[in-house]
Amino acid sequence: MGVTKRHIHPLQANKIADYAKVLSNPARVAIINYIGDCEGCLCKDISEKIKLSQPTTSQHLQVIKKVGLLKSKFEGKSQYYRINVAKLNELKSLFQEFFETTEAKCC
Repeated sequence: MGVTKRHIHPLQANKIADYAKVLSNPARVAIINYIGDCEGCLCKDISEKIKLSQPTTSQHLQVIKKVGLLKSKFEGKSQYYRINVAKLNELKSLFQEFFETTEAKCC
């Protein structure tokens, strides 16, 4: 796999790319939508809802969590996931600014 040279791009471009990676997979989009409807979701419940195995769901959760879109907390041995609203708002702002800027340049 090639080197991305993230360091030569602006921070904003890297953030957009990271969020786009999360949104580029329909399973991850489904996970985010499902978690948005509950206060705290278990991996088991998420995997049943989106019809993927728990290990696959767990891998997707880690990708989403890595960019900060999810928060998690342990209660006993169970880990509950919920949306990180601040990061969701950041995603929305970054994409909105990106599209508005790009549209202004080309049209």
